[in-house]
Amino acid sequence: MMNPEAEGDLLAPLEDYLKAGVHIGTSSGMKSMDWAIYRTRSDGLYVLDVHKTDERIRTAAKFLGRQTMSRIAVCSVRAYGVYPVEMFAKLTGAYAITGRFIPGIFTNPNIQGRYDFLEPTSVVITDPHFDRQALKEASRVGIPVVSLVDTDNVTRYVDVAIPCNNKGRNSLAMVFWLLTKEVLRERGELTPERDAQLRVEQFRAPRGRRPLSASDPY
Repeated sequence: MMNPEAEGDLLAPLEDYLKAGVHIGTSSGMKSMDWAIYRTRSDGLYVLDVHKTDERIRTAAKFLGRQTMSRIAVCSVRAYGVYPVEMFAKLTGAYAITGRFIPGIFTNPNIQGRYDFLEPTSVVITDPHFDRQALKEASRVGIPVVSLVDTDNVTRYVDVAIPCNNKGRNSLAMVFWLLTKEVLRERGELTPERDAQLRVEQFRAPRGRRPLSASDPY
């Protein structure tokens, strides 16, 4: 999952990453994800390199932290991604778009509805497949995309890929918790008091919120 010598450099203890299942991939390994796959388990599941996850969270935070947060759109169609996405937006000032992504939000100035037309400077998504409409529109108009990516994802049109289990409730909470803290740190807004108050549990979707797909584990 990573080089043991680098454990001390992680944003969170290695055991916390593993407990959240951030490293657990799927039984499919796409060529575009080879760089992030550590090994294949005996049961056929691919295992992600946690060090690369940690590294890309830092990279994404540096990139996002330089922007006006209200101009960043963060999206999730996946049910277990909605809660952490909304928490990230609430704490950083980003703009959350959750649930079904209505076509035209990034491309049609005349659109009106739950979400009006938006011209973000960057887009953050939880899954290139489930959030493909947001990814497609962002790529069409040249908006950079940060995406959580699993072993079964294709990274085309993704500018900053964060390898992780992007289906699990605990994994999504862990990644968005760390990304939130790092963005706030990059912006000089993470005081020791605020850091102590931010807990991963705050980003974990309630169990009563059912996933949109049977492939989304609890």
